[in-house]
Amino acid sequence: MIELKRDRLHFSFPEVHKQAKLTVELQRTLRIPDDDRTYPLPPGLGNFPLCHVDDHASNVPQGWRRRGGVMMPMYQSEALWINFKANFVSARGHGYPFAIKIATGKVCAVTGEGWQNELSLHQQDYVVAPTQPWLDGYCVEKNLIRQFVAMPLGAGYSAEEQITGEAEHGGIQIIAYPMLGEEFEKRFPFSKTKSRMQHDVGLNKLCLADVADMEMGLAPGGKMRQEIAEDKFGFGAWDHNHSSRCFIHMTNSLVWQSVTGKRPPQPSPTAKTYSQHGLPWFDYYSESPALNGSKKLSQLKTVHQVGIEMGQKPLPENETAVPINVNVIAPQASKYQVREGEY
Repeated sequence: MIELKRDRLHFSFPEVHKQAKLTVELQRTLRIPDDDRTYPLPPGLGNFPLCHVDDHASNVPQGWRRRGGVMMPMYQSEALWINFKANFVSARGHGYPFAIKIATGKVCAVTGEGWQNELSLHQQDYVVAPTQPWLDGYCVEKNLIRQFVAMPLGAGYSAEEQITGEAEHGGIQIIAYPMLGEEFEKRFPFSKTKSRMQHDVGLNKLCLADVADMEMGLAPGGKMRQEIAEDKFGFGAWDHNHSSRCFIHMTNSLVWQSVTGKRPPQPSPTAKTYSQHGLPWFDYYSESPALNGSKKLSQLKTVHQVGIEMGQKPLPENETAVPINVNVIAPQASKYQVREGEY
C-alpha cells in the first residue's frame, strides 16, 4: 500500500511484516553546474509539493489518469534528490530493509536499461535502504552520478529520449520490495541491548530551509560524488511476491499552478550564489562496496552538451561554483566509533 501524507510517499507491507514500512521524499535542491567538475552533495531545500493525480483528473492528460500516482512541479533551474527512510525498529537495532527501483521515463537510473517491474538477478538494478540513504542522479561511474535535472519532455534532453529515442513517459517511477519477514527476524533478532537511537544520515542533508507541453522529464546534469551501494543482503532476501509502485508525474511550475490553483515553491538559488554565502555542502562516506556504474548511462549527453549541439542555451545560469563549507558525514557503526578521515 502507498499513501501520500504531507508531501511524502509512505510504503507499507503489513502482510509481509508489521514493521515493513518505508518513507520516500522528493527533495528540492540547487542545480550544480554542468561544467564537468565533480561537486559534493548539495543540500535539501524541502520536499517538492505532491498531490494525487485523481484530484485533478479533468485537467491532466489521459495518460496520467491511466497511470494514476501523484504529480509534482519542478523548475528547470532546480534539481531533485530522493531520500529513503526505512522504518527503524529500535528493538532490533536496524531499519527494515527495502530494495527500491528508480526509473526516469521508464529508464532505470542505476543501469540505464529499460524498465521491468521485477528485480534483476543478473545485474543489480536497485538501491537498498537503509544502506543507501538517498539517490541524487544517474549512476554513471563508480562513486559518481549525474544529477537529476528537469527538462521539457520532447525537447531531446531527457535520458528517456536519448536511450529510447522517444518522449513517451517522462516523470519518475518508484517500486519498493520489502525484505522477507522471516529474513528480517533472522538477520536482526530482538534484543534488549540493541541501540534505541537511530542514526538517520538523511537528516544531515535536509532543508535549510499549456496541457500539450505540460510534461517534464529528467535529464543528466552536473557530476557529483555519490556511491551506489552493493546489495549486501543478497537477491534471495527480498520478498519478490510483494511490491508497490508509484508513478510520479512532473510538470513545470506554471502548469502546476494552473492545474492545482497552488503556487509552487520559490526557485532554488544558483550553485554559485549558494556557495558565495558560505552555505553547507556535504560529502558522504560509507564503507559499503559500491557499484561500478552503468556504461549505458555514462554515454548519455548532459543537458549542457545537448544544448551546444542544438545551438541552444538551456542553462543560462551554469557558472562554476566553489564549495567552501563542505561537511563530511558518514553512518556510524556505534556511538563509540571514531571516523578516520583523509590525510
